[in-house]
Amino acid sequence: MAGTTSGTGSRTGRDGTGWSRAGRAGAAAKLMVAWVALLWILEAVDMATGHALDAYGITPREAAELRDLVPAAFLHFGFAHVAANTVPLLVFGFLAALGGIRRFLAVAALIVVVDGLGVWLVSPSYSVTAGASGLIFGLFGYLLVRGFVDRKPLDIGVGLVIGAIWGSSILLGISPTQSGVSWQGHLFGLLAGVAAAFVFRRRPRRTAALTP
Repeated sequence: MAGTTSGTGSRTGRDGTGWSRAGRAGAAAKLMVAWVALLWILEAVDMATGHALDAYGITPREAAELRDLVPAAFLHFGFAHVAANTVPLLVFGFLAALGGIRRFLAVAALIVVVDGLGVWLVSPSYSVTAGASGLIFGLFGYLLVRGFVDRKPLDIGVGLVIGAIWGSSILLGISPTQSGVSWQGHLFGLLAGVAAAFVFRRRPRRTAALTP
């Protein structure tokens, strides 16, 4: 007799990777707390060294500056700058990491690199750009469309909620009217996040047919 097995079954309270829901939430929370703590530590080091770390921000269209694409996403221009990014990074990062730590790290890496390249290409000459806001805008875009791409109602709901709460701030952030704000970094981060939802979308599990 013929039969099928989907391989999608899981124990109660666990996902297909063997993580419990509480375990995944705990891992996501620890990751983001550590991430944000690192930003504060780096800014404290920057202040203690007379802003020596600001040199690792991105200056556009200089070949040597390509090495700063990743470091720039972890550096800030003062504690007020870090503070402004702390809450949205914690919230968006936690929600994104609930989908899997490895997937989150891949999404974050894509956003940081694409955003940094965009800043390097189009930011005004002689400017220096740094901060986690490009990643924040990217995670917002990722969360906004992830549910529709993966066809998961819960993630669609999450995207709609964060869109309703933070949507106006995001739109303001990509407006070129704010002085001293890298709208280029915000815009490229947002676009990279939307792209990441498609690049790292979850594909349906394959089914295996059993025949006599």
